[in-house]
Amino acid sequence: MNRLALSRAGVAAVASALTLTLATGCSDSGSDDGGRTTGADKETTAAKALSGAELKQRIIVTSDVDGYKVESTDKSGGFTTTKDDLEVEDAKCAPIAYVMAGLAPGDSAADVKRVVTQDPSASPGASPSKKLEDMTDEELDDAMKSITDALTGTVTIVSLSSYEGDGAEKTLSSVSDAVKGCAGGFKVADKGDAQKITKVEGEKSSGKGDEALAFAVTVDADGGDVTVHGEVVRHGGTIATYYTLSLAAFSGETADGAADYDIPSEIIKAQTVKLA
Repeated sequence: MNRLALSRAGVAAVASALTLTLATGCSDSGSDDGGRTTGADKETTAAKALSGAELKQRIIVTSDVDGYKVESTDKSGGFTTTKDDLEVEDAKCAPIAYVMAGLAPGDSAADVKRVVTQDPSASPGASPSKKLEDMTDEELDDAMKSITDALTGTVTIVSLSSYEGDGAEKTLSSVSDAVKGCAGGFKVADKGDAQKITKVEGEKSSGKGDEALAFAVTVDADGGDVTVHGEVVRHGGTIATYYTLSLAAFSGETADGAADYDIPSEIIKAQTVKLA
């Protein structure tokens, strides 16, 4: 498993961090065919590209979304840092690989990304005040459930990238073309560590922003298929991308419902508010 899909080491690091701190809804306007969805007030003329500093002001922070912790990917580790680290077998599929790595899917003027994990400390029973020996059976069950929920939650990479002129529209088009043109999968390597994508298919998007598209990617993870989810949303000249994976799936767990998950809608909603 390579950095692109978050390595087992990366998952273990996130899971460990979650343990120490105790890691989607769709609108009717969405589409499930991998094509664009257009908001009611589509903006066709992009403003001047936002600077890196401006993007940092607009990307979500922990206080923006209840029940989640937002951190710099530099602190979390296990993430691809530049496009030069990636070698994509088929160039037309590169935008999908970039979204999965939390990188700008197009030739951006500036970009920034964060990793968002579920925060078990926000759940009842997540930080028990009693010693284990003093807990009732019910309190102990609640405490164990909080830990289990944390280790079987999701990790979402959120990125913002800004573009001059019609660059954002062209970027979203390139992702749409990749979803349609790479349905049969492709190969990608992160610093030489090979990863096989076996399938790409369109999903229903959140319908946020001026345009949006969503997709699911099937990854060959150490011989077993794992599904991850991506969404790309255009807000004028800014592109927001979301890439979510299940901790349980990548850690080899088979907990009930581990394979049935989406990009958390509350994350997309919170980021949409920051870009309004």
